[in-house]
Amino acid sequence: MSTTNKTNVCEEAVYSEIFKANSKTVFNYIYYKFGNEEKAYDAVQEAFTKLWENCAKVAPEKAKSYVYTIANNLYLNVIKAEKVKLKYTNYNDVSNESPEFLLEEKQFQEKLDKALDSLPENQRSTFLLNRIDGKKYKEIAEMEGVSIKAVEKRMHLALKSLREHIDGI
Repeated sequence: MSTTNKTNVCEEAVYSEIFKANSKTVFNYIYYKFGNEEKAYDAVQEAFTKLWENCAKVAPEKAKSYVYTIANNLYLNVIKAEKVKLKYTNYNDVSNESPEFLLEEKQFQEKLDKALDSLPENQRSTFLLNRIDGKKYKEIAEMEGVSIKAVEKRMHLALKSLREHIDGI
């Protein structure tokens, strides 16, 4: 199978022309997505390396789109890997926090616990179901056997009381 095009991406001059014409715009595109210059540079370099490795399979008029697609896929793979890494990070490791921060956090948690304990049972359960368990007002109303308006009122009163007990919220 011979190509009918006179130019081929495997020719160094054609590849160089494609690189010069597109590398800066691909870099900017990925940089805006990553927000990290090094990662963007690496993604662009990898994309153009893959273009060179697959030069026989890519027509010159499709090279720009090929490079953008490869760079974007590399970006998505890095984001996916970072999400997995974050998911398995041990959040109990607080050795990086300052002692002052840890003390303030403990004091705030004590204030919050005390404020929650001072709430009437129905307000406390409504608040915790909504804010901790992520239940919608409709779900809470069904669970508690009350109207949605009653749940809204309980939530309003709970938040009002918590604001009074805890400064800065």
